[in-house]
Amino acid sequence: MLRSRLAPTPSGYLHLGNAFSFLLTWLIVRRANGNLLLRIDDLDAERKRPEYVQDIFDSLEWLQLTYDEGPRNAADFESNWSQQLRLESYNRAIQLYQEFTSSVFACSCSRAQLQTLPPGASCACAQKQLPHDTPGAALRFFVPGNTIVTFDDLILGETSVNVSQAAGSFAIRRRDGIPAYQLASVTDDIYYSINFIVRGQDLLGSTAAQLFMASAPGQNEFSIAQFAHHPLLGDGDGKKLSKSEGALALRTMRQDGIAPSEIYRRFAKAIGMAGNVRTPEELLDAFGSYDLKMLGDKFRQ
Repeated sequence: MLRSRLAPTPSGYLHLGNAFSFLLTWLIVRRANGNLLLRIDDLDAERKRPEYVQDIFDSLEWLQLTYDEGPRNAADFESNWSQQLRLESYNRAIQLYQEFTSSVFACSCSRAQLQTLPPGASCACAQKQLPHDTPGAALRFFVPGNTIVTFDDLILGETSVNVSQAAGSFAIRRRDGIPAYQLASVTDDIYYSINFIVRGQDLLGSTAAQLFMASAPGQNEFSIAQFAHHPLLGDGDGKKLSKSEGALALRTMRQDGIAPSEIYRRFAKAIGMAGNVRTPEELLDAFGSYDLKMLGDKFRQ
């Protein structure tokens, strides 16, 4: 069975681009009679806010997007589904990498220092062999120069990404001791038996990094997942959606009385799908014969 997930981060109010990605994931899963999980990625406690968590549930309810597993409300999330409850699993995964691969190294560089490096270059810490428990040091996964990862993508077809250029030697534990996104995402996808991942094209580098990491001992179940990387969907007139260009928060749209049918219509137009759809069910009916390779053509434009 196809198993996928919605994985929003509660670091801001969801916007139209989130809605489009959610709709595409929901349509693919429902068309395949698959299983959909709601997984809220809240490891970054500094940016998390209760109102952002609540907005996720409010937005999904407003969009009428159902899911099969996951928290039913904010209280259920905090009590049973928060990533903060899974820190032991992430730390155990980090320990496995430390024990079974020589690719993990401690890095004492600041973000500013790392930003001065050329694309694809590793910092000098990769050669220093600092103790992994060095105070204030991150743990990074060493990526040799010109490392290529190739995978089959449902939208893009066979896709090759230069991991060293796209992600560099990426963190698996941050300098503050918190497990990093790449590590937590892979660990969660394995834990929840996710085998199909829908992402925007801006996360191709993350996919490559995670597949490279999963090729090492300890997490290779992730390598069986299939991917669908969609272009950053526009407004139907060829314009990309971004907060800087005024893409509305879903919260604002709800408060302004905009009906979710307007979101369905704009989504259908954005992906080149005909039909004046008014409900998720009508959208799913129209999506039944849709060829995802059309989105790949948008990617290449």
